[in-house]
Amino acid sequence: MATIINDLKETFRRGEIHIRLIFINAAVFLLFTLVQVVLMLFNVSISHWLQWLEMPASVTNFLQQPWSILTYMFMHGGVIHLLFNMLWLYWFGQLFLYFFSAKHLRGLYLWGGICGALLYLLAFNIFPYFIPYAEYTYMVGASASVLAIVAAVAYREPNYRVNLLLLGSMPLKYFALLVIGADMLFVTGENAGGHIAHLGGALGGLLFAYLLHKGTDLTRYINNVIDFCMNPSIFKPNPGKPKMKVNYGSKAQKSADTTTKKQQKAEEPKSQDVSQQERINKIREKIKQSGYQGLTEEEKRELFNASIR
Repeated sequence: MATIINDLKETFRRGEIHIRLIFINAAVFLLFTLVQVVLMLFNVSISHWLQWLEMPASVTNFLQQPWSILTYMFMHGGVIHLLFNMLWLYWFGQLFLYFFSAKHLRGLYLWGGICGALLYLLAFNIFPYFIPYAEYTYMVGASASVLAIVAAVAYREPNYRVNLLLLGSMPLKYFALLVIGADMLFVTGENAGGHIAHLGGALGGLLFAYLLHKGTDLTRYINNVIDFCMNPSIFKPNPGKPKMKVNYGSKAQKSADTTTKKQQKAEEPKSQDVSQQERINKIREKIKQSGYQGLTEEEKRELFNASIR
């Protein structure tokens, strides 16, 4: 048993961020399932307590448990619910990391879940069709977070082809439109809250990818909060500036040194950046043609290094 636990710990430690998120979701599900089984043996129900971690549709209930906007996206209603969400997170999380960084995925998972929860809350308190059900409706699941990842990749690489079991190969943009369109068609169905959250997550993912292309990272502040919680010392203020070492010399010598440095900076070749970008573009074209598995180890490493810059 100890060996299995150590193996799981090592897999978690070495795993990419989407693997770690899968581990966290699975661990939360197993923990609450085991607690529920034990309590049921004593005829005690855990449902009432679980509601404090689920996302409510009622504004009043949400104000009593604001933390649920984060906790709900790590909880699931059953094994099948967990399985499908984690499969999507694995497939599209891996694809996401080809074009973005691990920190982007970590932040987008939370950002997409928050966007899904907010749209769900908004819809159930604005549209007359949903208002009668708001007081008794709760939501769980990572679907909104996963749809944010799908939408972000589709925006970044719309023509990347994905292979589907029954539909065959199609560009990612059409797959994303198919999924989002299905959510819109069934938004008044039995799982209305889930479909609304999917749309919110997808919109959050599109907004992230669009603004990142413009130079603004929506996940930056989320990641800063996570980094601070994990290691507060990295944000401690600098205790003081180091003393400067002053070298005395002639003004002519200082002027000559400054001129030399400026000339060296001006003469630095810019062709390296251009050639590197051309190299990355060629690698991405290769991915579209033969898939990620067709890359060499050097090409995979170069693509990863470019994504975290």
